Amino acid sequence: MTMIELVDTTSSKIAAEFVNARKRAGSPAMGMVMTLLIVVPDEDAEKAMEAAQRASREHPSRVLGVILGDARGKGRVNAQVGSGGGWGGEIALIRLKGEVVKHAESVVLPLLLPDSPVAIWWPTDPPADPAADPLGALARRRITDSAAVGRARSRAIFTQCAAYAAGNTDLSWTRLTPWRALLAAALDQHQLRVTGGCVAAERFSPSAELLVAWLSWRLKVPFERTVSEGPGITEVRMDTREGPIAISRADGRLATFSSPGRPDRPVALKRREVPSLLAEELRRLDEDDTYAAVAKQLVKKKVGT
Repeated sequence: MTMIELVDTTSSKIAAEFVNARKRAGSPAMGMVMTLLIVVPDEDAEKAMEAAQRASREHPSRVLGVILGDARGKGRVNAQVGSGGGWGGEIALIRLKGEVVKHAESVVLPLLLPDSPVAIWWPTDPPADPAADPLGALARRRITDSAAVGRARSRAIFTQCAAYAAGNTDLSWTRLTPWRALLAAALDQHQLRVTGGCVAAERFSPSAELLVAWLSWRLKVPFERTVSEGPGITEVRMDTREGPIAISRADGRLATFSSPGRPDRPVALKRREVPSLLAEELRRLDEDDTYAAVAKQLVKKKVGT
């Protein structure tokens, strides 16, 4: 894909270049389903855009990467614009410097696809309150990743849950989809009353904190959080009077499912990459009621400790 460099540009010039890029690609008609904003530091931009490219194959989008530079000095907007080349839509990587950094939404707003939903993703450090952020306020879906933050790591997921608003989600929650499906299936197979249990994971694991909150909320019994060597979550154990129901995963790929009165069996439970997680989140743009309840449970537990 050929990327066109626009130096000291404007939103209208970027929009015009989108039209030119479609003509060069021989696709004058737009078949995109949403706008995806990516707010990312310069050093993480390449990796984030690669993840968005893979997700765009399932969700053709106008992808706007926004790099917020130094807010001091005269405002300046530089951009790289293109389409095709493995992307399921259009792409612009926009670098902001100077005064315009404080008003990034004024640059982005004219570039949103009309009459289409907007999602925003912070691959690394998100604002403490995504819904109140000027760019976050433009989006219906706001995606953070507490596992990838570079500062205040131990508090990141609690900060996001405390600021929960309809449309917020975190990839630490998305990582739990296979775990939640397996645990729900296990309880469907074994009509046993759970009396307690524990979640074992490496020391820093926002997903483990969310899983403890989810299990405690759904089963109305206390679950402990224990520390293991990892990677990620290594075991979930649900105690019953007939014996424990456990899913153990030591290598991040294959798990062992154990239950009372039945032989152990292997279960595929591979840790997923960010593009897969992002694609899953973009499939739904409505509020995730379950995550909302779990966020509330996690904050309640944190305040109570």
